[in-house]
Amino acid sequence: MIASIAWKNIWRNRVRSGVIITAITIGMFAGVFTATFYKGWINQRLEAGVETEVSHIQIHQPDFSENFELKRFILESEKIAGELAQTDFVDGVSPRMVVQAMIASSETGTGVKILGVDPEKEKLVTNLYTKVPDGKYFEGVKRNPILIGKKLAGKLKVKLHSKLVITLQDSQGHLTSEAFRVCGIYNVGNGMFEEMNVFVLKTDLARFVHLNENTSHEIVVHLKDHGLLRENTETLSGKYKESLVQSWKQLTPELGIINEYGNIYIYFFIAIILLSLGFGIVNTMLMAVMERVKEIGMLMAIGMSKFRVFRMLMLETVLLTLTGGFFGILLGLAVTLATMRSGIDLSFYAEGLEDMGYSSLVFPVVEFEMVSVIVILVLLTGLIASIYPARKALKYKPAEAIRIDM
Repeated sequence: MIASIAWKNIWRNRVRSGVIITAITIGMFAGVFTATFYKGWINQRLEAGVETEVSHIQIHQPDFSENFELKRFILESEKIAGELAQTDFVDGVSPRMVVQAMIASSETGTGVKILGVDPEKEKLVTNLYTKVPDGKYFEGVKRNPILIGKKLAGKLKVKLHSKLVITLQDSQGHLTSEAFRVCGIYNVGNGMFEEMNVFVLKTDLARFVHLNENTSHEIVVHLKDHGLLRENTETLSGKYKESLVQSWKQLTPELGIINEYGNIYIYFFIAIILLSLGFGIVNTMLMAVMERVKEIGMLMAIGMSKFRVFRMLMLETVLLTLTGGFFGILLGLAVTLATMRSGIDLSFYAEGLEDMGYSSLVFPVVEFEMVSVIVILVLLTGLIASIYPARKALKYKPAEAIRIDM
Protein backbone atom coordinates (compact mmCIF):
# COMPACT_ATOMS: atom_id res chain seq x y z
CA MET A 1 0.00 0.00 0.00
CA ILE A 2 2.82 2.41 0.85
CA ALA A 3 4.38 1.79 -2.56
CA SER A 4 1.06 2.49 -4.30
CA ILE A 5 0.60 5.77 -2.41
CA ALA A 6 4.19 6.78 -3.13
CA TRP A 7 3.71 6.16 -6.85
CA LYS A 8 0.50 8.24 -6.93
CA ASN A 9 2.19 11.07 -5.01
CA ILE A 10 4.87 11.34 -7.70
CA TRP A 11 2.24 12.27 -10.28
CA ARG A 12 0.42 14.85 -8.19
CA ASN A 13 2.59 17.41 -9.95
CA ARG A 14 3.03 15.92 -13.39
CA VAL A 15 5.11 18.73 -14.85
CA ARG A 16 7.69 18.75 -12.07
CA SER A 17 7.97 14.96 -11.98
CA GLY A 18 8.08 14.81 -15.77
CA VAL A 19 10.94 17.30 -15.92
CA ILE A 20 13.10 15.45 -13.38
CA ILE A 21 12.35 12.05 -14.98
CA THR A 22 13.30 13.48 -18.38
CA ALA A 23 16.52 14.88 -16.91
CA ILE A 24 17.38 11.51 -15.36
CA THR A 25 16.54 9.73 -18.62
CA ILE A 26 18.80 12.00 -20.67
CA GLY A 27 21.58 11.80 -18.09
CA MET A 28 21.47 8.02 -17.89
CA PHE A 29 21.24 7.68 -21.67
CA ALA A 30 24.38 9.80 -22.00
CA GLY A 31 26.11 7.81 -19.28
CA VAL A 32 25.22 4.36 -20.63
CA PHE A 33 25.98 5.18 -24.24
CA THR A 34 29.27 6.87 -23.36
CA ALA A 35 30.21 3.87 -21.21
CA THR A 36 29.47 1.34 -23.97
CA PHE A 37 31.23 3.53 -26.53
CA TYR A 38 34.33 3.91 -24.36
CA LYS A 39 34.32 0.21 -23.48
CA GLY A 40 34.22 -0.72 -27.15
CA TRP A 41 37.03 1.72 -27.86
CA ILE A 42 39.16 0.25 -25.06
CA ASN A 43 38.51 -3.32 -26.21
CA GLN A 44 39.45 -2.47 -29.78
CA ARG A 45 42.70 -0.82 -28.69
CA LEU A 46 43.58 -3.76 -26.45
CA GLU A 47 42.79 -6.28 -29.17
CA ALA A 48 44.88 -4.37 -31.71
CA GLY A 49 47.73 -3.91 -29.25
CA VAL A 50 47.83 -7.54 -28.16
CA GLU A 51 46.70 -9.54 -31.18
CA THR A 52 48.38 -7.38 -33.83
CA GLU A 53 51.37 -5.64 -32.27
CA VAL A 54 52.99 -7.50 -29.35
CA SER A 55 51.05 -10.76 -28.77
CA HIS A 56 50.77 -12.13 -25.21
CA ILE A 57 54.35 -12.79 -24.05
CA GLN A 58 57.82 -11.96 -25.36
CA ILE A 59 61.18 -13.39 -24.31
CA HIS A 60 64.49 -11.48 -24.69
CA GLN A 61 67.98 -11.33 -23.33
CA PRO A 62 67.78 -9.13 -20.17
CA ASP A 63 69.69 -6.16 -21.67
CA PHE A 64 68.57 -6.47 -25.28
CA SER A 65 65.87 -3.77 -25.21
CA GLU A 66 68.32 -1.11 -24.01
CA ASN A 67 70.22 -0.75 -27.30
CA PHE A 68 69.17 -3.70 -29.54
CA GLU A 69 72.71 -5.09 -29.90
CA LEU A 70 72.94 -7.86 -32.47
CA LYS A 71 75.06 -9.97 -30.15
CA ARG A 72 72.38 -9.93 -27.43
CA PHE A 73 70.57 -12.91 -28.92
CA ILE A 74 68.80 -15.63 -26.93
CA LEU A 75 71.01 -18.62 -26.28
CA GLU A 76 69.52 -21.87 -27.59
CA SER A 77 66.53 -19.96 -28.94
CA GLU A 78 65.45 -22.77 -31.25
CA LYS A 79 65.44 -25.23 -28.36
CA ILE A 80 63.40 -22.81 -26.22
CA ALA A 81 60.97 -22.17 -29.09
CA GLY A 82 60.53 -25.92 -29.56
CA GLU A 83 59.83 -26.43 -25.86
CA LEU A 84 57.35 -23.58 -25.84
CA ALA A 85 55.52 -24.99 -28.84
CA GLN A 86 54.97 -28.20 -26.86
CA THR A 87 53.70 -26.38 -23.76
CA ASP A 88 50.03 -27.10 -23.06
CA PHE A 89 48.99 -23.47 -22.52
CA VAL A 90 50.74 -22.12 -25.66
CA ASP A 91 49.13 -22.14 -29.11
CA GLY A 92 51.73 -20.21 -31.08
CA VAL A 93 55.48 -19.43 -30.99
CA SER A 94 57.49 -17.25 -33.35
CA PRO A 95 61.24 -16.61 -32.96
CA ARG A 96 62.28 -13.24 -34.41
CA MET A 97 65.48 -11.45 -35.31
CA VAL A 98 65.38 -7.74 -34.40
CA VAL A 99 67.68 -5.01 -35.73
CA GLN A 100 67.65 -1.22 -35.55
CA ALA A 101 68.39 0.29 -38.97
CA MET A 102 67.96 3.16 -41.39
CA ILE A 103 65.56 2.73 -44.27
CA ALA A 104 65.54 5.00 -47.32
CA SER A 105 63.56 5.49 -50.49
CA SER A 106 64.47 7.68 -53.44
CA GLU A 107 62.78 10.56 -51.62
CA THR A 108 63.83 10.37 -47.96
CA GLY A 109 64.88 8.10 -45.10
CA THR A 110 64.19 7.37 -41.44
CA GLY A 111 65.08 5.06 -38.57
CA VAL A 112 63.06 1.87 -38.07
CA LYS A 113 63.05 -1.46 -36.30
CA ILE A 114 63.57 -4.41 -38.66
CA LEU A 115 61.91 -7.65 -37.59
CA GLY A 116 63.04 -10.82 -39.31
CA VAL A 117 60.23 -13.36 -39.14
CA ASP A 118 59.07 -16.72 -40.42
CA PRO A 119 55.70 -15.80 -42.04
CA GLU A 120 53.98 -19.08 -41.18
CA LYS A 121 55.05 -19.03 -37.53
CA GLU A 122 54.19 -15.34 -37.31
CA LYS A 123 50.59 -16.11 -38.28
CA LEU A 124 50.29 -18.14 -35.06
CA VAL A 125 51.14 -15.20 -32.76
CA THR A 126 49.69 -12.08 -34.43
CA ASN A 127 46.97 -11.27 -36.94
CA LEU A 128 49.11 -8.81 -38.89
CA TYR A 129 48.74 -10.97 -42.00
CA THR A 130 45.04 -10.01 -42.06
CA LYS A 131 45.87 -6.28 -42.04
CA VAL A 132 47.50 -6.01 -45.47
CA PRO A 133 44.98 -4.28 -47.79
CA ASP A 134 47.66 -3.27 -50.30
CA GLY A 135 49.74 -6.16 -51.67
CA LYS A 136 50.22 -9.55 -50.03
CA TYR A 137 51.81 -10.95 -46.89
CA PHE A 138 55.33 -11.86 -48.12
CA GLU A 139 54.07 -12.84 -51.55
CA GLY A 140 54.52 -11.31 -54.99
CA VAL A 141 58.21 -10.41 -54.59
CA LYS A 142 60.84 -13.08 -55.27
CA ARG A 143 63.90 -11.55 -53.61
CA ASN A 144 64.14 -9.58 -50.35
CA PRO A 145 60.41 -8.85 -49.81
CA ILE A 146 59.61 -6.27 -47.13
CA LEU A 147 56.32 -5.50 -45.40
CA ILE A 148 55.91 -1.88 -44.26
CA GLY A 149 53.22 0.16 -42.54
CA LYS A 150 50.86 2.60 -44.22
CA LYS A 151 52.25 5.50 -42.19
CA LEU A 152 55.83 4.69 -43.17
CA ALA A 153 54.83 4.25 -46.82
CA GLY A 154 53.39 7.75 -46.79
CA LYS A 155 56.46 9.16 -45.07
CA LEU A 156 58.87 7.54 -47.54
CA LYS A 157 56.52 8.26 -50.46
CA VAL A 158 56.58 4.69 -51.74
CA LYS A 159 53.99 2.21 -52.97
CA LEU A 160 53.71 -1.49 -53.73
CA HIS A 161 56.87 -2.95 -55.38
CA SER A 162 58.90 0.20 -54.66
CA LYS A 163 62.56 -0.31 -53.79
CA LEU A 164 63.83 0.50 -50.30
CA VAL A 165 67.44 0.48 -49.10
CA ILE A 166 68.21 -0.65 -45.56
CA THR A 167 71.47 0.44 -43.96
CA LEU A 168 72.72 -1.07 -40.71
CA GLN A 169 75.74 -2.31 -38.79
CA ASP A 170 76.17 -6.05 -39.17
CA SER A 171 77.36 -8.51 -36.54
CA GLN A 172 80.98 -7.88 -37.53
CA GLY A 173 80.69 -4.14 -36.98
CA HIS A 174 80.65 -3.18 -40.66
CA LEU A 175 78.21 -0.67 -42.10
CA THR A 176 76.32 -2.38 -44.89
CA SER A 177 73.32 -1.76 -47.15
CA GLU A 178 70.93 -3.92 -49.11
CA ALA A 179 67.90 -3.31 -51.29
CA PHE A 180 64.44 -4.68 -50.50
CA ARG A 181 61.20 -4.45 -52.45
CA VAL A 182 57.78 -3.71 -50.93
CA CYS A 183 55.55 -6.80 -51.10
CA GLY A 184 52.76 -5.36 -48.95
CA ILE A 185 51.64 -2.34 -46.94
CA TYR A 186 49.88 -3.14 -43.69
CA ASN A 187 47.34 -0.93 -41.95
CA VAL A 188 46.68 -1.55 -38.24
CA GLY A 189 45.30 1.89 -37.33
CA ASN A 190 48.31 2.74 -35.17
CA GLY A 191 50.49 5.39 -36.79
CA MET A 192 53.39 4.98 -34.35
CA PHE A 193 53.58 1.21 -34.89
CA GLU A 194 53.24 1.53 -38.67
CA GLU A 195 56.00 4.12 -38.86
CA MET A 196 58.53 2.27 -36.69
CA ASN A 197 58.16 -1.45 -37.55
CA VAL A 198 58.99 -3.19 -40.83
CA PHE A 199 59.02 -6.94 -41.43
CA VAL A 200 61.36 -9.01 -43.59
CA LEU A 201 62.08 -12.71 -43.92
CA LYS A 202 64.28 -13.96 -41.11
CA THR A 203 66.50 -15.82 -43.59
CA ASP A 204 67.09 -12.61 -45.58
CA LEU A 205 67.93 -10.58 -42.49
CA ALA A 206 70.25 -13.28 -41.12
CA ARG A 207 72.21 -13.29 -44.38
CA PHE A 208 72.27 -9.49 -44.40
CA VAL A 209 73.72 -9.14 -40.88
CA HIS A 210 75.93 -12.28 -41.06
CA LEU A 211 74.20 -14.28 -38.34
CA ASN A 212 72.96 -17.85 -38.32
CA GLU A 213 69.34 -17.97 -39.45
CA ASN A 214 68.44 -19.86 -36.27
CA THR A 215 69.56 -16.88 -34.18
CA SER A 216 66.70 -15.06 -32.41
CA HIS A 217 66.58 -11.84 -30.41
CA GLU A 218 63.02 -12.34 -29.24
CA ILE A 219 60.55 -15.18 -28.98
CA VAL A 220 56.89 -14.23 -29.24
CA VAL A 221 54.37 -16.45 -27.47
CA HIS A 222 50.60 -16.57 -27.98
CA LEU A 223 48.53 -18.18 -25.22
CA LYS A 224 45.45 -20.37 -25.47
CA ASP A 225 43.76 -18.60 -22.55
CA HIS A 226 44.44 -14.88 -22.17
CA GLY A 227 42.76 -14.95 -18.78
CA LEU A 228 45.75 -16.89 -17.42
CA LEU A 229 48.28 -14.32 -18.65
CA ARG A 230 49.82 -13.56 -15.25
CA GLU A 231 50.07 -17.19 -14.19
CA ASN A 232 51.54 -18.32 -17.53
CA THR A 233 54.06 -15.46 -17.55
CA GLU A 234 55.21 -16.38 -14.06
CA THR A 235 55.53 -20.04 -15.09
CA LEU A 236 57.75 -19.18 -18.06
CA SER A 237 59.78 -16.70 -15.97
CA GLY A 238 60.54 -19.47 -13.49
CA LYS A 239 61.47 -21.90 -16.26
CA TYR A 240 63.72 -19.53 -18.25
CA LYS A 241 65.43 -17.59 -15.49
CA GLU A 242 68.35 -16.46 -17.65
CA SER A 243 66.01 -14.69 -20.06
CA LEU A 244 63.64 -11.77 -19.59
CA VAL A 245 60.02 -12.98 -19.87
CA GLN A 246 57.47 -10.16 -20.15
CA SER A 247 53.73 -10.05 -20.74
CA TRP A 248 52.14 -7.45 -22.98
CA LYS A 249 51.21 -5.43 -19.88
CA GLN A 250 54.92 -5.04 -19.10
CA LEU A 251 55.97 -4.51 -22.70
CA THR A 252 53.32 -1.84 -23.34
CA PRO A 253 52.50 -0.18 -20.00
CA GLU A 254 50.01 2.18 -21.62
CA LEU A 255 47.85 -0.78 -22.68
CA GLY A 256 48.15 -2.21 -19.18
CA ILE A 257 46.88 1.04 -17.69
CA ILE A 258 43.95 1.11 -20.12
CA ASN A 259 43.07 -2.46 -19.18
CA GLU A 260 43.40 -1.94 -15.42
CA TYR A 261 41.74 1.45 -15.09
CA GLY A 262 39.36 1.54 -18.06
CA ASN A 263 36.33 0.36 -16.06
CA ILE A 264 37.20 2.71 -13.19
CA TYR A 265 37.10 5.67 -15.59
CA ILE A 266 33.72 4.53 -16.90
CA TYR A 267 32.16 4.14 -13.44
CA PHE A 268 33.70 7.42 -12.30
CA PHE A 269 32.06 9.18 -15.27
CA ILE A 270 28.70 7.57 -14.47
CA ALA A 271 29.08 8.58 -10.81
CA ILE A 272 29.64 12.24 -11.81
CA ILE A 273 26.44 12.19 -13.89
CA LEU A 274 24.47 10.62 -11.06
CA LEU A 275 25.91 13.08 -8.54
CA SER A 276 24.71 15.97 -10.69
CA LEU A 277 21.30 14.36 -11.09
CA GLY A 278 21.20 13.65 -7.37
CA PHE A 279 21.17 17.36 -6.54
CA GLY A 280 18.25 17.86 -8.93
CA ILE A 281 16.36 14.95 -7.35
CA VAL A 282 16.96 16.31 -3.83
CA ASN A 283 15.74 19.75 -4.88
CA THR A 284 12.61 18.35 -6.53
CA MET A 285 11.69 16.13 -3.59
CA LEU A 286 12.43 18.88 -1.10
CA MET A 287 9.97 21.14 -2.91
CA ALA A 288 7.40 18.35 -2.93
CA VAL A 289 7.85 17.72 0.80
CA MET A 290 7.67 21.40 1.78
CA GLU A 291 4.39 21.72 -0.12
CA ARG A 292 2.97 18.77 1.82
CA VAL A 293 4.10 19.55 5.37
CA LYS A 294 0.51 20.07 6.53
CA GLU A 295 -0.62 16.85 4.86
CA ILE A 296 2.26 14.89 6.40
CA GLY A 297 1.40 16.35 9.80
CA MET A 298 -2.19 15.17 9.44
CA LEU A 299 -1.01 11.65 8.52
CA MET A 300 1.10 11.49 11.66
CA ALA A 301 -1.72 12.99 13.73
CA ILE A 302 -4.15 10.20 12.73
CA GLY A 303 -1.65 7.53 13.72
CA MET A 304 0.73 7.00 10.82
CA SER A 305 4.16 6.35 12.32
CA LYS A 306 7.15 8.49 11.43
CA PHE A 307 8.89 5.41 10.07
CA ARG A 308 6.08 4.75 7.58
CA VAL A 309 6.04 8.40 6.51
CA PHE A 310 9.82 8.27 6.10
CA ARG A 311 9.53 5.07 4.06
CA MET A 312 6.80 6.57 1.86
CA LEU A 313 8.90 9.63 1.04
CA MET A 314 11.96 7.50 0.35
CA LEU A 315 9.93 5.28 -1.96
CA GLU A 316 8.73 8.33 -3.88
CA THR A 317 12.30 9.42 -4.51
CA VAL A 318 13.51 5.92 -5.38
CA LEU A 319 10.60 5.31 -7.76
CA LEU A 320 11.17 8.69 -9.39
CA THR A 321 14.86 7.89 -9.88
CA LEU A 322 14.29 4.34 -11.07
CA THR A 323 11.67 5.45 -13.60
CA GLY A 324 14.05 7.93 -15.22
CA GLY A 325 16.96 5.52 -14.84
CA PHE A 326 15.03 2.67 -16.47
CA PHE A 327 14.11 4.69 -19.56
CA GLY A 328 17.62 6.20 -19.76
CA ILE A 329 19.37 2.83 -19.56
CA LEU A 330 16.89 1.30 -22.02
CA LEU A 331 17.45 4.14 -24.50
CA GLY A 332 21.22 3.93 -24.08
CA LEU A 333 21.22 0.17 -24.72
CA ALA A 334 18.91 0.57 -27.72
CA VAL A 335 21.23 3.10 -29.38
CA THR A 336 24.25 0.95 -28.53
CA LEU A 337 22.67 -2.17 -30.07
CA ALA A 338 21.76 -0.14 -33.16
CA THR A 339 25.40 0.95 -33.67
CA MET A 340 27.21 -2.25 -32.61
CA ARG A 341 27.38 -3.73 -36.11
CA SER A 342 27.96 -0.64 -38.24
CA GLY A 343 30.14 1.17 -35.70
CA ILE A 344 30.50 4.90 -35.10
CA ASP A 345 32.63 6.67 -37.67
CA LEU A 346 35.08 9.24 -36.30
CA SER A 347 36.95 9.61 -39.60
CA PHE A 348 37.02 13.39 -39.13
CA TYR A 349 39.54 12.77 -36.34
CA ALA A 350 41.10 9.69 -37.98
CA GLU A 351 44.63 11.04 -38.42
CA GLY A 352 45.00 12.19 -34.82
CA LEU A 353 43.39 9.05 -33.40
CA GLU A 354 45.51 6.67 -35.45
CA ASP A 355 48.68 8.48 -34.42
CA MET A 356 47.78 7.50 -30.84
CA GLY A 357 46.89 3.95 -31.84
CA TYR A 358 43.08 4.28 -31.71
CA SER A 359 40.71 3.26 -34.47
CA SER A 360 38.46 5.90 -36.05
CA LEU A 361 35.63 3.35 -36.37
CA VAL A 362 34.35 2.46 -32.92
CA PHE A 363 32.05 -0.47 -32.15
CA PRO A 364 30.26 -0.01 -28.79
CA VAL A 365 30.15 -3.02 -26.46
CA VAL A 366 27.49 -4.00 -23.92
CA GLU A 367 28.67 -5.93 -20.88
CA PHE A 368 26.20 -7.39 -18.37
CA GLU A 369 28.49 -6.56 -15.45
CA MET A 370 28.71 -2.92 -16.47
CA VAL A 371 24.94 -2.55 -16.89
CA SER A 372 24.37 -4.24 -13.51
CA VAL A 373 26.73 -1.80 -11.78
CA ILE A 374 24.99 1.17 -13.41
CA VAL A 375 21.59 -0.09 -12.20
CA ILE A 376 22.97 -0.43 -8.66
CA LEU A 377 24.44 3.09 -8.83
CA VAL A 378 21.07 4.48 -9.95
CA LEU A 379 19.34 2.74 -7.04
CA LEU A 380 21.92 4.05 -4.56
CA THR A 381 21.50 7.55 -5.96
CA GLY A 382 17.76 7.36 -5.34
CA LEU A 383 18.23 6.08 -1.80
CA ILE A 384 20.84 8.68 -0.86
CA ALA A 385 18.90 11.53 -2.49
CA SER A 386 15.76 10.56 -0.55
CA ILE A 387 17.28 10.80 2.93
CA TYR A 388 17.47 14.59 3.34
CA PRO A 389 13.95 15.46 2.04
CA ALA A 390 12.42 12.64 4.11
CA ARG A 391 14.21 13.72 7.29
CA LYS A 392 13.21 17.32 6.61
CA ALA A 393 9.55 16.31 6.64
CA LEU A 394 9.85 14.53 9.97
CA LYS A 395 11.41 17.37 11.93
CA TYR A 396 7.95 18.90 12.51
CA LYS A 397 5.64 17.71 15.24
CA PRO A 398 2.13 16.80 14.01
CA ALA A 399 0.49 19.75 15.82
CA GLU A 400 2.99 22.23 14.40
CA ALA A 401 2.80 20.79 10.87
CA ILE A 402 -1.03 21.03 10.79
CA ARG A 403 -0.94 24.72 11.71
CA ILE A 404 1.56 25.63 8.97
CA ASP A 405 -0.16 27.65 6.24
CA MET A 406 1.33 26.72 2.88
